[in-house]
Amino acid sequence: MASTRKPTYKQAARPGGQDAARPPRTGGGEADGVISAQRDLEPEAASPAKTPGKSAGKPAGKATGAKPAAKASTSSGPSGDNVIAFPEPKRRRHRRVMWWTVSVVTTLVAVLIAGAIFSPVLAVRSITVDGTTLLTPDAVQKALSPLDGKPLPQVSEQEINELLKPLVQVRSATMEARPPSGLLVHVNERVPVALLKQGDAYIMVDVDGVQLGATKDLSAVALPLIDAGAASTNTELFKAIAAVLDTLPADVRARMSTASAASPDAVELKLVDGKTVVWGNAEDRELKAKALEALLKMPADPKVPVSVYDVSVPRHPFTK
Repeated sequence: MASTRKPTYKQAARPGGQDAARPPRTGGGEADGVISAQRDLEPEAASPAKTPGKSAGKPAGKATGAKPAAKASTSSGPSGDNVIAFPEPKRRRHRRVMWWTVSVVTTLVAVLIAGAIFSPVLAVRSITVDGTTLLTPDAVQKALSPLDGKPLPQVSEQEINELLKPLVQVRSATMEARPPSGLLVHVNERVPVALLKQGDAYIMVDVDGVQLGATKDLSAVALPLIDAGAASTNTELFKAIAAVLDTLPADVRARMSTASAASPDAVELKLVDGKTVVWGNAEDRELKAKALEALLKMPADPKVPVSVYDVSVPRHPFTK
């Protein structure tokens, strides 16, 4: 690049001090008769750096007719560059809050359930029994003694029925929890429908042939005696007779003295007053039971004595 140095000239001092009184020049700072050099700044260095977004001769950000740009939040990235951070959508924020809430509630519920299941505060301390006739409540409570001290939420009806299996008189049982430490057990006992003679004793049996008890006094139990022909509970005769007796209302069954059958289709009952009930086969048992109950409620007519009640055709029952 060509030098911009400008030569100047300065006169030498005259003898006699003529120049001493002459005032110095103020125009360029140069002495007369002396050659000096002055270096001007480079054009690029001398001119101020242009700032982006600023117009020459005008303040930045005040361009004529231009509106200020929308503001956006910025953050410095890892490399130092500015990164625009947009706000999180409301739907996403609400969804995140909802999931957090559900998670917290679920955790609390799980903790409460676990505490209730294993808490000793809810341990079984008293067992109450109802529905027993053949059994005493004490016998049932003794069979359920393994439940003492066990938390109520851990006790199930299946476990109760398993514990009561040795008591053949119990057909099934249900339970009610009585917090904090009470348990109520409803016992559904088997119903005896007849007596079977075994030696000197009479055995009470239900419709399934399960032995529910024994007595030596036949008159002490208001149940019909099944004759020796159907003494075995595994025979078809016994099943046919037991099904008929199980269908009868309790008050009608109590009026029966004996029950027999020549075949499963020829079931016959005998009342305590000596009258006979012709039942027939095992079909329409419920309808036959209602017809027999209606016939037994009919007022007796001394002029027309009745010795037989025939309900083998339940829609057309008759007496003779």
